Amino acid sequence: MNCLTKRIIPCLDVKDGLVVKGVNFKNLTAIADPVELAKKYSDNGADELVFLDISATNEKRKTILELVEKVAKVVFIPFTVGGGISQIDDIRAILSMGADKVSLNSSIVKNPSIISQVANYFGSQCIVAALDVKKIDNDYYIFINAGKVNTGLKALDWAKQVESLGAGEILLTSMDTDGVQQGFDIELNKLISNAVNIPVIASGGAGADSNHFIELFKKTNVDAALAASIFHYNTLPVDKLKNDLLQANLSIR
Repeated sequence: MNCLTKRIIPCLDVKDGLVVKGVNFKNLTAIADPVELAKKYSDNGADELVFLDISATNEKRKTILELVEKVAKVVFIPFTVGGGISQIDDIRAILSMGADKVSLNSSIVKNPSIISQVANYFGSQCIVAALDVKKIDNDYYIFINAGKVNTGLKALDWAKQVESLGAGEILLTSMDTDGVQQGFDIELNKLISNAVNIPVIASGGAGADSNHFIELFKKTNVDAALAASIFHYNTLPVDKLKNDLLQANLSIR
């Protein structure tokens, strides 16, 4: 699906109540308070926010609902929450705290019927299927449990399946480019965005160069780009990036 207006989405990876950042899903460093960062991004023109409680699944712990509520109170843009979400009650609780969407990853691989249940109950627009993908022997595979477990599922097959089950959007993370800041995985994003008719959010690899985003939007059909480090460290502020995209004749929100 190729949406005319492209979205820019900062991502808050949260562990133990603080925003953290790593490289290739490893070596996490705590860098900021999520509520302060969320407010800054909302004020600076971000189109949406994604909040991922990245240790929730592995530690069998639920997303920090209090934090979700605090963030929801300071932002005025759509807000997606993921991490440790495995059942309808979790989703109801998160949405009731002010989130607009939930992102599901490990839980839907283990039980794909959750997608249809959520879509039927809350609407497809509420469910973002998160795909953590790594290239192995010239093919792309789905990983779960914060990138620790190779499911053996091919990314292309799984993307089509989550769409058919009712997911409203795909959050596509390249584990190979995550945190490296050398640009998005164009091949992967092209493959998946050409294969489905729901919006695809590209994640993993954005550096402090607006051309990484310009190349992504011009060479693939993704609808949005997600990044973390470059926004957190202010090496490429959201408002500057959006101005650069306009200069490149890209339509943005």
